[in-house]
Amino acid sequence: MSSTRTSIDPTPMPQLDVAADLLALLADTSTEIRCDPQLEALTLAVAADLPVLLWGEPGIGKTAALTQLATSLDLPLTTVIASVHEPSDFAGLPVVGDDPANQGVPMAPPDWAVRLVCAGRGLLFLDELSTAPPAVQAALLRLVLERRIGSLRLPAGVRIVAAANPRSSAADGWELSPPLANRFVHLQWTHDHEIVVRGLGGTWPRAVLPRLDPQRLPEAVTFARRAVCGLLSARPALVHRLPAGEAGRGGPWPSPRSWEMTLRLIAFATAADCSREVLSLLVRGAVGDGPGLELLASLDRMDLPDPEVLLADPDAALLPERGDLRQAVLDAVVEAVRRRPERARWDAAWDVLVRALRTGAPDLVVVPASTLARLRQEGWDVPASIEQLAGAVSVSRRADRTAARVAAVAGTGR
Repeated sequence: MSSTRTSIDPTPMPQLDVAADLLALLADTSTEIRCDPQLEALTLAVAADLPVLLWGEPGIGKTAALTQLATSLDLPLTTVIASVHEPSDFAGLPVVGDDPANQGVPMAPPDWAVRLVCAGRGLLFLDELSTAPPAVQAALLRLVLERRIGSLRLPAGVRIVAAANPRSSAADGWELSPPLANRFVHLQWTHDHEIVVRGLGGTWPRAVLPRLDPQRLPEAVTFARRAVCGLLSARPALVHRLPAGEAGRGGPWPSPRSWEMTLRLIAFATAADCSREVLSLLVRGAVGDGPGLELLASLDRMDLPDPEVLLADPDAALLPERGDLRQAVLDAVVEAVRRRPERARWDAAWDVLVRALRTGAPDLVVVPASTLARLRQEGWDVPASIEQLAGAVSVSRRADRTAARVAAVAGTGR
């Protein structure tokens, strides 16, 4: 009679341990340096030590971006959900001491503020800002602007970033108060399909602090001051413009404070040689779309050649390639002749227009040539160079008349 031995299976792993292993595998992702204007703008604003507010729909990755940014910059992350706190949590809780009549009543800060002060550095993330009631928003003013919580002052190594959902998609959302909104650089946070797909595949983009060139720092400051002061000198109404609507007041708008932030952002972007897209996000996020676009347009014109230099040596004139900038230069040359009409300057302006005709689109010289012709004074001979422009002007005018006839026929339905 034989006995059969049966092997006993080892004790199976608890299912929660197996689940933990699976979760660890899912969390095992890598990062890569990838061009991401949103992330670059956020990183540059953080480097400039300006409070940033990320606007975006729920679930779009604002919190994940902040977590990854803190890791990339080696900053401890402290998250505070603004909507679940009381005003006293940011203003400080009164603590009665032994002799309040002589010593006063100090305002004790919350524990997370104490940890940030002890660490000396960190990234303070104020989440769900648009669901914080007005009383809490008022208490946040001092924290965002002065970095004070109760009797504590946050150290210089702490950066502040907030996130908010639009009121339409926020749970019991509020519009931001104008004083609080004007303290932030507002960045609209959207998702990039390719980044999401590649991240779900295991590789997410990595935030890299833009490299500031030490040699360009003085130049960057000079350029930023010239840009902002030049625009505000020409457009004094833009110095302070509070939007009329409640929604507009809760976003970026121009004020002396936000122009100061804009100046700092332009200096940092210039020193880091950032792209135009990144600069646009930052400028419009500080003062709003309208004033921001005006500033960006004025930046283009800052590097345009001086019309007096072009009139002094037309043969060496270097004209911009972009059509709108070239048109602005030609108009400036004609305007310079109008302000000081002299025969030699009038002749030189024709030479500049001929050079523009040879190196760019002919239609750009039509209006300046017509205006310049009307500036001719008695006794001024027509320069030989004008013959080279006659063909372009004639063709342009015939094209305009043809277009007008076509429009007229279309309007009559014939």
